[in-house]
Amino acid sequence: MSSVITIRNLTKKYSSDEGEKIALSDIDLDVDKGDIYGIIGLSGAGKSTLVRCINGLEHYDGGTLAVNGKEIADLRSKELRALRSDVGMIFQSFNLMPSRTVAANVELAFRGKVDAKTRKDRVSELLELVGLTEKAEAYPGELSGGQQQRVAIARALVNKPGILLSDEATSALDPTTTKSILALLRNLHDTLGLTIVVITHQMSVIKEICNKVAVIDHGTIVEKGNVFDIFAAPKAALTKAFVATTSNLDKVHELLDDHSPLVEPKPGQVLLRMNYIAKEVSEALVSHISREFSIDVNIIFADIDIVENAPLGGLVVILKGDSKKINDALAYLKERNIGIEVIDRA
Repeated sequence: MSSVITIRNLTKKYSSDEGEKIALSDIDLDVDKGDIYGIIGLSGAGKSTLVRCINGLEHYDGGTLAVNGKEIADLRSKELRALRSDVGMIFQSFNLMPSRTVAANVELAFRGKVDAKTRKDRVSELLELVGLTEKAEAYPGELSGGQQQRVAIARALVNKPGILLSDEATSALDPTTTKSILALLRNLHDTLGLTIVVITHQMSVIKEICNKVAVIDHGTIVEKGNVFDIFAAPKAALTKAFVATTSNLDKVHELLDDHSPLVEPKPGQVLLRMNYIAKEVSEALVSHISREFSIDVNIIFADIDIVENAPLGGLVVILKGDSKKINDALAYLKERNIGIEVIDRA
């Protein structure tokens, strides 16, 4: 797979009244053609600065950053404008002109001399693609937030870019609208062959759409990899905190602190959490260990999703039976790439 964005040892500094601030430090990143690459971090972590460096809106102080094989720092104004034709961008704020119709807002993005018929045909094509054909003559103020973001997406695609940068594009939207916009981005990725970089502070967005993710903390990437692997076995503390926001499995600890009878094991019982940590798991493991080891398995609650066409998440269960057989069952599960956390024994 060829890399369309290659970043090595990237450093970005700011001067402020308090002195020099490091916004980005030694960033290494490879975005391959066809990726939907998520970059996640808390507010002020540097993720938006990074994406602005990628499209040349911010200069950087050290390292290298190449887009489609061209080093951004080496490009003159004309060359940078040409590169941006292949890099579309959408933002949290839709940046639409309220005095212009939807069609006119999209048409504003054309670069260079394009005849009227070509512009009209392209705008119609894009509005159909984002599901807004009937809104062509409407004004932004007459649209919902999700519809306005669809206009912004259409505008970003006018010049047929190969790369789309999404900077917190769903942060201002409600959960249902967010899912529809992410589904649209996925469809555009699949139909147009786009490479998409998603900047977000929501791990649920990463889980929904991305195949790779980098976690940035105080200007430094603390963890990166395939989305399934990061969710299944996060290593950095920040990554663990982000992953926890997408699952209810940690609720078991709250229930224990509250002495809930739901999760308090009785004598001879074991309370544990089972996590998928590999894509290859496809067996009916719960029913199998119940039969094979003659133990009772009581599922307290579960949180299982499909990521990269594989089950991800896990179960909180109470096992009841002979102590040795329970231990044998746990060993069996570990051999089959199930992560086991024994939370309590009675």
